[in-house]
Amino acid sequence: MKWTKKIDTVLPEASNTLFINGQWRKSRTGRTFAVDNPSTGERLFELADAGAEDAIDALDAASSSAEGWAASTPVERRNLLDNSYEAVMDNKKLFAELMTKEMGKTYQEALGEVDYGAGFLKWFAEEAMRSYGRTFHLPDGRKGLVTHDPVGPCYLVTPWNFPLAMATRKIGPALAAGDTMIVKPAGLTPLTTLAMVEVLRQAGVPDGVVNVITSEHSPEISDALFADGRLRKISFTGSTTVGKTLMKQAADQVLRTSMELGGNAPFLVFDDADIDQAVQGVMMAKFRNNGQACTSANRIFVQDGIADEFVNKLQRAVSALKVGDGMDPSTDIGPLINKKAVDRMERIVKDAVDAGADLLAGGHRSDLGECFFQPTLLDHVPRECEVFREEIFGPVLPISRFGSDEEGMKAANDTIYGLAAYAYTRSIKRSEWIQGHAQAGVLAINSGVLSDASVPFGGVKQSGMGREGGSEGIYEYLTTKYTLLIP
Repeated sequence: MKWTKKIDTVLPEASNTLFINGQWRKSRTGRTFAVDNPSTGERLFELADAGAEDAIDALDAASSSAEGWAASTPVERRNLLDNSYEAVMDNKKLFAELMTKEMGKTYQEALGEVDYGAGFLKWFAEEAMRSYGRTFHLPDGRKGLVTHDPVGPCYLVTPWNFPLAMATRKIGPALAAGDTMIVKPAGLTPLTTLAMVEVLRQAGVPDGVVNVITSEHSPEISDALFADGRLRKISFTGSTTVGKTLMKQAADQVLRTSMELGGNAPFLVFDDADIDQAVQGVMMAKFRNNGQACTSANRIFVQDGIADEFVNKLQRAVSALKVGDGMDPSTDIGPLINKKAVDRMERIVKDAVDAGADLLAGGHRSDLGECFFQPTLLDHVPRECEVFREEIFGPVLPISRFGSDEEGMKAANDTIYGLAAYAYTRSIKRSEWIQGHAQAGVLAINSGVLSDASVPFGGVKQSGMGREGGSEGIYEYLTTKYTLLIP
């Protein structure tokens, strides 16, 4: 299923961008909002801005189709997801260009996200066949049965930084489990999700099973949905602050919740590490997606014995990065999502330098446009600075030194967050010690990349609850039922 149309004709007619009960339609509010290209400022699209009534319309559709989709067979769900996977891969270049234009990541990286995002469709196509139950005997000899049933209508809220992968990571398991859903993509990057819905429509998803509402008024949407007892689950990826608010709202209806929230990933380089490999790893872990990823290496801790050599090599690597439009094949770092993000980078760098940090590269806005900021390297950063305490979400890389292994791990764990962590060492014994002491939901040792559709992803502490991906991911969308069988 390959489109021959241009991106703007793949998407629905302007302002007709709510997908409810199998139909593209306008919002009842009459409002619209714009999506712009952060590289150029070009207006890409005008979208319907949904309100509370639209949200309830979407829930009506999801509720009315829930029983029928729950009764679908695993084979039917697998075939739908397989067809969707093939359609996304057939249109790989189209999806990559759309992501680069609405979000700013490089085109090459966007191609990688298509592979990654489509992988969730392929993975959960197979998981649809494997939501196992069990039979057993109680101690007194009676027979018991455990089954897994669809949760029911779900509200899936995705962030702006990975427009395809964060949608498929939720839609894939929800469809595989037999759930219906309302998807709300981020207002900054909704176009990729709309194109993804067109894939699902053409692949044969039944009317009402997947509904998408675009809106700049998120509280209006969540207030309406959370007050309705038909909604049974919320899955949210975004900031810890917003996640806490949604969890409080979800408590009133005792909704199932999956929360993938903020991160503050440490990157530990021990004195026996392969320094060149560690430099390469931190470049991948920090500057992927222009530094705008919840798994980004946020705090770099280097053991004293190798710190000077590591920092010198890292300085050369950071200084060599080219900033530019993501569609330019020579670009290494694209724009940030908006001017507000650039303002924050400027503020946190100044705060660190004022506190005594050494600025070794970058540190300033780029003259390419209001959304561009230079890749930045800071050394000897005091750990009380904002750049160490809060998630950066940009191309700023702060370094601190440590002495003993215990000191380094204590500093790495000194945060309210616990999503990702990285470490470099040649020692198996040290690797096992790190694995046992790192307070993180996902950990990579001697690698700067750790995400994959086949692994469970999620955090501890204030980085959230629940897991997405892996064999565990589908169970976020299933309830467990025990039945006592008496002949």
